[in-house]
Amino acid sequence: MVSTHKKVSNVPSTVVKPEREWQCEDPEKRRQWAAATTEALQAIEGKWKIVIICQLFAAKAPVRFSELERLVEGANQKMLIQQLKQLEKDGIVVRKVFPQVPPRVEYALGELGVALGPSMEALIEWAEMRRSLRGEAPAV
Repeated sequence: MVSTHKKVSNVPSTVVKPEREWQCEDPEKRRQWAAATTEALQAIEGKWKIVIICQLFAAKAPVRFSELERLVEGANQKMLIQQLKQLEKDGIVVRKVFPQVPPRVEYALGELGVALGPSMEALIEWAEMRRSLRGEAPAV
């Protein structure tokens, strides 16, 4: 697995990562954490969003729409466009249109998308650990 921590260092210093005290006795703070986690998961939920994000991380450069269509196997064009629009609206993906004929469109991770790197890596590790503990084979 490729570490994404170096990529995240490009996140502006205006993004402050607060320390969490997980033994927090404040029920309101725990509700806020649950709400924030729910909000984050809703932004990336969708059949193809995680696949798109993973493909853009792996590409390490902007990807043309036609290439994304090939990389995201099983997604039809309408669904891919819909998921990309939602990711763009949430600031996770950046879309760049080049004024040429035929039109050329590229997609890349935006600032918020790049910032997902450590979380995505942690989720992958968690899923691998879960499969291992259950005695299941690695995902294909």
